[in-house]
Amino acid sequence: MRPRLPALAFGAAALWLALAFLPPRTKGFDLAAFGRLPVLHEGRLKPIDTVVRSSLLFLRGKQSVYDGRRRLGPVEWALEAAARPEKADELPAFVIDDPDVLGLLDLERKGRYYSFRQLEPSLAAVAAQAERAESIEPARRSRYQAAVLALHARLDLYRRLRNTLQPAGAADFPAEIALLEKDAPAVARALHEHRHGGRDAKTLQRIMPILERSQLLAEDALFQALPPRVDGGWASVGEGLLQAFESGRTHPGALAYARILKAYRDGDAPRFNEVVARWRAELPAQAAAAAAREAAVSRYDPFGKGMALYLAALLLACASWLFWPEALSRAGTALMGAAFAAHTGGLLARMLVHGRPPVTNLYSSAVFVGWTAVLLGLLFDLRPRKAAGADGARGAATAVASAVGFATLIIAHHLSAGGDTMEMMSAVLDSNFWLTTHVVTITMGYGGCFLAGALAHVFILRGALGFPLDEESGRALERMTYGALCFALFFSFVGTVLGGIWADQSWGRFWGWDPKENGALLIVLWISLILHARATRTAGARGVMALAVLGSALTAFSWFGVNMLGVGLHSYGFMDKAFAWLAAFILSQLAVAALALRLPPSPSRP
Repeated sequence: MRPRLPALAFGAAALWLALAFLPPRTKGFDLAAFGRLPVLHEGRLKPIDTVVRSSLLFLRGKQSVYDGRRRLGPVEWALEAAARPEKADELPAFVIDDPDVLGLLDLERKGRYYSFRQLEPSLAAVAAQAERAESIEPARRSRYQAAVLALHARLDLYRRLRNTLQPAGAADFPAEIALLEKDAPAVARALHEHRHGGRDAKTLQRIMPILERSQLLAEDALFQALPPRVDGGWASVGEGLLQAFESGRTHPGALAYARILKAYRDGDAPRFNEVVARWRAELPAQAAAAAAREAAVSRYDPFGKGMALYLAALLLACASWLFWPEALSRAGTALMGAAFAAHTGGLLARMLVHGRPPVTNLYSSAVFVGWTAVLLGLLFDLRPRKAAGADGARGAATAVASAVGFATLIIAHHLSAGGDTMEMMSAVLDSNFWLTTHVVTITMGYGGCFLAGALAHVFILRGALGFPLDEESGRALERMTYGALCFALFFSFVGTVLGGIWADQSWGRFWGWDPKENGALLIVLWISLILHARATRTAGARGVMALAVLGSALTAFSWFGVNMLGVGLHSYGFMDKAFAWLAAFILSQLAVAALALRLPPSPSRP
């Protein structure tokens, strides 16, 4: 049984990953088909699924909401908001953590989640407080002011979502559009005459309600759901209706979406599925195919599956330190390999969908840092047994690489709550060549630094807790840490130099002592210090490990900390809530490094 454990672990993981490719069974409303419909949002074509998934994450911090009986996914929640707002308003879709904001809303704390109906009486008060907070510089805002602004942004997004495909509360919008279609020629003539001094007041009075509702839809639209007809770009449903007042014809997509929502509101699943399929057939084939690919990636959730497998690999590797060292360490490596396959698949899928290199923003950097660390961990684990060391060292490499992979994907998950993770690039970053060279290489350096620091954690913590590695495993772990540091130095140095060349081309100077540039330089200098201390025997095993742990703290500050400074040319990803987590991480690294002073010196090194 034990010799077959690695194969069984890998086989079970591979089967689980393969079964997830099976399409979901459609019972009733084909929500997946609706979620695959392409729309234009924030300058990028994407499926409705992506828009509403990121919207629910922004509102609630989760990808589902409980209606008292079952959990609704993002697409179903969005349909409720558009077609049955009276029900959606009762769902606890808003996360509120700040006690002072609850006081403003006159609500008692009952969990973290609240419904729009509970917040509705205080909308004016929230808007007034948000207006005051908006006038204050971000760095000077209090916790309460930042929380009020966040709530106001969530409320505004929800309002826009409800008024994108049809006006909130519309009982029979297809009938209204049909009436507009019937009167469209007269409407166009009346408006033309009105602009030229005509007096067809009767027609204008009749069309004024639908004109106002169409303008509301055009102004509040969260996304543009209607493809170009002959020329021009994508349009919102409101803009598609307003075309009737110019040309005498509405966009056919406006009526299609109205019929979809009417069928959903009426509980008519066959009609819903029929209209969705018919409308998808009329969409541009390339846009529909691209949206379907992105929706499939979201449904498969490769990074979520990778997180689960990394956690399982970590547990098996830790268990190998207690019993069955060879079987469990190898089983952990097998699971880490399966997790890495899912991780790699997710990276490749994002590159295919986005048409960009793997790192374009903070979210993708977190994904790629973990991928790099796990790749190194696998290389360490898959070396010949004599080179890799004892099973204790093998288990350590699996444990720390899986831990880094899991942690970075958790970080990425929380970063995704800020919105679309494949947003349009700012002009200075819109270069696939430099994103492939400078950004990717510097991020690989981060991955090497974190893996080296994580390996050092095992060495220090096991020794401090009275469970030191045996001499062979300790030496193997030191060699792995040294290898990770060399890897990190190479990519950090090359990435920093390439960054200077990019800066010279973009801003006209190679080096400007920008905070991000300083952070990259500090990483290179710090790793160089560690390697020189090791080579000159100024630091022994415990000294190298302590310095590697401190390198993790320095890397975290360079990666995230400079974004929180709010200054410099690299502050693309400011995050209000991340400072406490970053500070806690840095303090924990200082504490672990201090523990190294309690370890006995290595018998072969100072």
